[in-house]
Formats: sequence, structure tokens, C-alpha cells
Amino acid sequence: MQNNRSFTTYTVIGTMLFGMFFGAGNLIFPIQMGQLAGTNFWPALIGFLVTAIGLPFLGILAFGLSGSNGLRDLAGRVHPLFGLVFSMALYLTIGPFFAIPRTATVPFVVGFEPYMNPEHTRLYLAIFSFVFFAIVYYFSLNPAKIIDYIGKYLTPAFLLFLFILIFIAIVKPMGSFEMPVGDYSSPAFMTGFKEGYNTMDALASLAFGIVVIHAIKGLGITEPKAIAKAAWKSGIFAMALMMLIYGLITFMGASSVSAIGTFDNGGLIFAAVAQHYFGSFGALLLALIIVLACLKTSIGLITSCSEFFQAVFPKFSYRSFVLLLCLVSFVIANFGLNNIIQFAVPVLMLLYPLAIVLILLTLCSPLFGHKRSVYAASMLFTFCVSLLDGYSALAGSLPGSAVSSFESLKAFYADYLPFYQIGLGWILPAAAGAAIGYFWPGSSKKTAVS
Repeated sequence: MQNNRSFTTYTVIGTMLFGMFFGAGNLIFPIQMGQLAGTNFWPALIGFLVTAIGLPFLGILAFGLSGSNGLRDLAGRVHPLFGLVFSMALYLTIGPFFAIPRTATVPFVVGFEPYMNPEHTRLYLAIFSFVFFAIVYYFSLNPAKIIDYIGKYLTPAFLLFLFILIFIAIVKPMGSFEMPVGDYSSPAFMTGFKEGYNTMDALASLAFGIVVIHAIKGLGITEPKAIAKAAWKSGIFAMALMMLIYGLITFMGASSVSAIGTFDNGGLIFAAVAQHYFGSFGALLLALIIVLACLKTSIGLITSCSEFFQAVFPKFSYRSFVLLLCLVSFVIANFGLNNIIQFAVPVLMLLYPLAIVLILLTLCSPLFGHKRSVYAASMLFTFCVSLLDGYSALAGSLPGSAVSSFESLKAFYADYLPFYQIGLGWILPAAAGAAIGYFWPGSSKKTAVS
């Protein structure tokens, strides 16, 4: 009987984890990756799963083992100021700057843009996003009921429709895999690895990890080892489900090119696939379900970000932050999905290596006695590389934004820093920083560990 209760517990927490992570980006990026990767399907998918599945799982596990009271507390192991700045940057990234606006643009692109005159797209996007964020604002002031309702009925309905679509795409494929395009020609694994950054789930795991830990404690699991075990088993359940869906969506994209052609973003690809199999009615039904599912995601993100910033700036009310974040998200959503993705990439290239190293250091923390100098030196050295990664992505997307001094440093890294050319130049500096921090004089002082 105990085993049955344990399995049910892990399933409940795992389902909650899946609902927290699976949002708009989890649909649009793997299907587009499938189209671009083509015959390089497997290496691209494996690379994508490392960052889109493996890192979020490690992030949740890190929280379970660390006993931290939130992202600011966890990042504060590096330094209290770093904890504040990094957590604010991360919440802005998964919040009003990129992830929240994406919850409005993805359903618009999937459900409405394909049927509109391109000349009127901007106007209708403005109208749609205004109504969308007005609803988000209303329910974010008291989110419990709507999140519970959508989580119980609309998300399962969306998943049911998604699995029907995927099942038909597998039984009756649209076509064979095409040749890989662009960076997916070689090396496809690393291109998929970096594409996984766009889901933002590793960053989200750091922001939402404490929510998961509180949920585990709410089920009566209070011992640190038991919490870590529950986080591990629940994470396995959630990530296995996401891995299955990612693989199937990527296959659907890879087999779709000959039937529907290529598009600028995954939202348009999804709309075209749904229309291919079910006609206009099916595409609109999918869009409606995605709108409702994205409402849940957006309400959850607005709520989490508002609570965080209200804790940082207690002079301002929770309601004020809800309004501010909705307004900022509305403005950014109207730049369009392609622009949101384009400008998110440089920020993600800057933040992701820092997040990865923080997660790995937290997991290995008992091995070096939780010494703050290890955290600080490793993160500093990582930042020196990730800053250039972010700059390179920005310069690549904005011609004319190149800075000569940064270009010289980038050339130096490319010549002398191992793995830099494949986007992993931060690995050795992070390891070197950890080693220096471990042997740094006076490094016996440890970080505060709950």
C-alpha cells in the first residue's frame, strides 16, 4: 500500500511539473528543429533533449538537495549581490521580456495569422494581445480558481488533441525527411543543444524549483533526503513525458516539409500541420486550446514574477507589479514572435552557461564543502565567456552592432579556448575557476546552507 501511495505522490508532483514547464516554446521550437534538421533528426533531437530535458531535471534536483529558500538564496551562494542581480535577470527573461509575451504571440500565430491579410497582422496582434493580457491581469489578481480549472480540463484537452495530431502524423506521415538546412548540417548535436536554450526550461527550473519543493512538503514529505528522492522520481516522470512529446513533435516537423513547405517560425508550422490533417476547423480548434493553455502559463508566470519583485521591492504592491508586468508584456508581444525569438537568443546565450554552472556547482557542493570562493571564481570565469557568447549572438542578428574590442576578444577565444567554436567555451574556464576557488587562500569560509 505504501508503494501505491508513493507512486501516486510522484505522479501528482510529476504532472504538476509537466504543467509548469510545458508551454508555448515547448511546441514551436522542436517542430521547427525537425524541419531544419531533416535527416540529422537523431543528433539534433539528442542535443535538444540535453538542454530542454536534462538541465531542468538537474535544476529541480539541485533545489531538492540544497535546501535553498528560492533562487535568490541559491544564487546568493556566489555572493548576495550576484544572487539579487542574477535572479532579477532570470525572472525578467522568463517573465515580461520574452516568455510571457511569447504566450500571447504563439496562439495568435498558430490560430489567426494564417487566415489574415499580412497588411492587417500588426493591428490584429495588438487587439488580440490587449484582450489576452487584460484577461491575464484580471485572473492574476486571484489566480487560484482559473489555474485549477484550466489545469484540470484545458491542458488535458490540449494534450489529447496534440496526441491525436501526432498519432495521425506517425500513422500517415506527410513525407520523408529532407536534407538538413544551415547549422543543422554539422554539427547537428550542438545546434540542437543550443536550440534547447529557447525553451527557457533550465532557467524556469531555477525560478520554479522552490514551488516544487513546497508542493512536496505540502504532501507531508519533510526530510531532506525524502524531499530529494521525491524531486528525483517526480522529475523522471515529468521529463520522460516531455521527452516523448518532444521526439514526436520533432518527427512531425521533419516529415512535414514536402507537404506544407517551410515557415519562419514553429507556430506557423504547427498551424499548417493541423490544417493539413484536419482542415480549417481543426487548426482553429487547436488554436483555441493553445490560447487557453497559454493563458494558464501566462497567469502562472505573471503571478510568480509579481511575487518575486514584490518581495524585492516591498514598497510596491503585488497588484502594481501585476499591472506593470502585463503592460510590458503587451508592448513586447507586439514586436512579433520572430523578433521576440531573435532578441531572446543573445540573452539566453549569456544566462544559460551561468545557470548550468550554478546547477552543477549546487549538485557538487558537498564535495568542496560549500565554499563560496568556488562558486564565485567559477561563475566569474564562466561570465567572461558567456558575455562574449551573448555578444556574438547579438552581433549576428543585428548587422552593424559589432564592437572592435569584443571582436578581438572573440577571435582570441576562438583561437585558444577549447570548445568555443561549438558554443561550449565556458566549460574549461568554469572548471578552472572552481579549482582556483577551492585552493584560494582564506577560502575555508563556507556559504550559508539551509
